[in-house]
Amino acid sequence: MGYRSFHRLAVPVVVAIVVLASHSVSGQTKTGWGDPDLQGIWTSSGATPFERPTDLAAREMLSTEEVASARSQAEERSEDLLQREAQRTQAGGNIGAYNDFWMDPGVRSNRTSMVVDPANGRLPTLTPEGQKARNEWLKAPGGVELDDTWEDRHIWERCVTRGGMPNAMFPRGYNNNMHIFQSPGYVVMLLEQVHEVRVVPLDDRPPLPSNITQWNGDARGYWDGDTLVVTTTNLDHRVSALQPWSLFHSRDGSGEGLTLVERYSRTSTGELEYTVEVNDPQMYTRPWTVSYPFSLSSDLMFEYACHEGNHGMEGILNGGRADDAAETEQ
Repeated sequence: MGYRSFHRLAVPVVVAIVVLASHSVSGQTKTGWGDPDLQGIWTSSGATPFERPTDLAAREMLSTEEVASARSQAEERSEDLLQREAQRTQAGGNIGAYNDFWMDPGVRSNRTSMVVDPANGRLPTLTPEGQKARNEWLKAPGGVELDDTWEDRHIWERCVTRGGMPNAMFPRGYNNNMHIFQSPGYVVMLLEQVHEVRVVPLDDRPPLPSNITQWNGDARGYWDGDTLVVTTTNLDHRVSALQPWSLFHSRDGSGEGLTLVERYSRTSTGELEYTVEVNDPQMYTRPWTVSYPFSLSSDLMFEYACHEGNHGMEGILNGGRADDAAETEQ
């Protein structure tokens, strides 16, 4: 769903929020129509590793001293980068990536990984088909340097989607904000990166036919007490969020039977615990679960202007054709 179509959806949602203000019932904040209130701009941190480092294999949590040390090192690194002289790219050199101004390293928590199941904090073993997909990626030239056609480039790089669900929810190095709106019968999540919008109906409407797939799937939600539970099916098999080796590769998607079960629980006024169970039997030998907190933010969300796979695509493909011509002349 594009930015323009979101505005057609968001207007009535915002109006409903204004008319039906939140109130507190028995200490739990509720919307004007009685649902638990999850509304606000929330931000997540990419400072916690996705998988647990092998040297912390038996530890779920860091000590208070270790967290303080990690935060201090991150602050020192940021200060060092701030004080450095600007570096200019030389002609023919590597232009690199964004400078530190655009990066959001987040604040390190005491968790040693976002993966909480399996208990070792690591992704489970791949199935033979999952291993085949990984091997095919490893055989690609550099994994990311494919330029025969625009379809070789990853859907995230082309600014189509952040990678589909559940990747769209996982924190990265920047633009990790999420704005939650609510209206009777719906929860809407506006994700800052690639300005994606997830509309979650809370009624009993039937799911989409199995032959209709979407980048972020077909979501249905319900309330389990004060926890929002969202089940997502009908994900396009080209989403490659679940394979950590496939960040910028288009050909090794997830399994076609992929199912997600998310849980959103407001554990305090300023914290929202997010959990997603991933069941991808085509790629993994067992389900696995990721969990991490969102914090309520006072920042505003601005338009995410993604262009690398748009304006940049012409240069990528022209460079590929120049390489082809050079190889032909040899």
